[in-house]
Amino acid sequence: MSIDEQSINHQPSNQYDLIIFGATSFVGQILTTYLVEHLGAENSISWAIAARSEAKLTALRDSYGDSAKQLPMIIADSHDEASLQAMCAQTRVIVSTVGPYALYGELLVKACAESGTDYTDLTGEAQWIKQMQDKYQEAAQQSGARIVNSCGFDSIPSDMGMFTLQQQANKEFGHPLPHTKLRVKAIKGGASGGTVASMIEAIKAAKADPKVRRQMGNPYLLCGKDHQYQQKAHSVKGPMFDKEFNSWVAPFIMEAINSRIVLHSNALMDMAYGKDFTYSEGVLTGPGFKGRVGAVMSTLGFGALGVGLFFSPLRALLEKFVLPAPGEGPSPEAQLKGFFDLRLYGADNDGNHLMVKVTGDRDPGYGSTAKMLAQAGLCMALDIKKEDQAGGFLTPSTAMGSALVKRLEEHAGLTFTRL
Repeated sequence: MSIDEQSINHQPSNQYDLIIFGATSFVGQILTTYLVEHLGAENSISWAIAARSEAKLTALRDSYGDSAKQLPMIIADSHDEASLQAMCAQTRVIVSTVGPYALYGELLVKACAESGTDYTDLTGEAQWIKQMQDKYQEAAQQSGARIVNSCGFDSIPSDMGMFTLQQQANKEFGHPLPHTKLRVKAIKGGASGGTVASMIEAIKAAKADPKVRRQMGNPYLLCGKDHQYQQKAHSVKGPMFDKEFNSWVAPFIMEAINSRIVLHSNALMDMAYGKDFTYSEGVLTGPGFKGRVGAVMSTLGFGALGVGLFFSPLRALLEKFVLPAPGEGPSPEAQLKGFFDLRLYGADNDGNHLMVKVTGDRDPGYGSTAKMLAQAGLCMALDIKKEDQAGGFLTPSTAMGSALVKRLEEHAGLTFTRL
């Protein structure tokens, strides 16, 4: 049977534990390489790679030599719903790296929601997640499909870091800590064309539709209209001094998605972190005059990038001369040299406080993201039973909790440490 014939004929359900869809993309190749090395000859886990190009899939598999010569390949196209339905029929979990998701993601989410197939991705497109919630939440709840977005650098370190902090707070103080924040202490990594393309698509959507602009400015976007938050969300919009860290702080570009995921987690857990829970993210630039200048310059650079991407002529120039094209990204050497060091701080009104350190051992957007996404997929396939978690749109912490923290620490190079 040819690969094409295999892709359009439904195989027995759960033939595979997971399928990597978009295996030939930039992140998909990193993820597939990691799984080939991580799983080795282990036969207890069955998985396959999928994409729309048989030639590219074959070349990817052949690049691994004997270690992956039997790795199954499935042909599926983001715009071919029948091929996506057939792919879903063969697996317990789909791991998708095919973005920008606003352009290529909807039909796969639809197929998973309707078939009961669990799904993970690495999207940072909050407005797209909201659209998918509105369209397919009911179908996912009825079928039992767990749809878990943002399982990469956005937003696993933030979401699982907050989960760890609150678990520790309950252990130490007997209650959660409502006043929280994440600060980026150190980070090293490069951008890829895929991430840039997602940002550009989000900006285009906001520019074209006032409703999308309002959504993108709403920190409670994913929580629904009936959320129970009693404190107004805040964010780092410009240079500010953070006394708990004795440092100036600048805006963090990932806050736009990370805060929405963290706030959604609390809402999904019936406000387990508190109805007065607040959360923000920022980048530490240091104390004193030097730190203040760093925060100002970083804020100006952040704003300039936003302006450049918003206006079409400037965006065209940036795309041509500055920004990486789709399919481009950090070299393998750069990925190995990358890392991140994040600090999450929580406090209450009685003086109780604690801090959790979250680190990763690879370039955050790609080397580390690929490992996080792979382990999230394996966690959904192997650790989280259908009867343990109802279907619907979830977050990493509400879908997988401590099981994912354990996997990330043991297999993905992350640490979650109480300081």
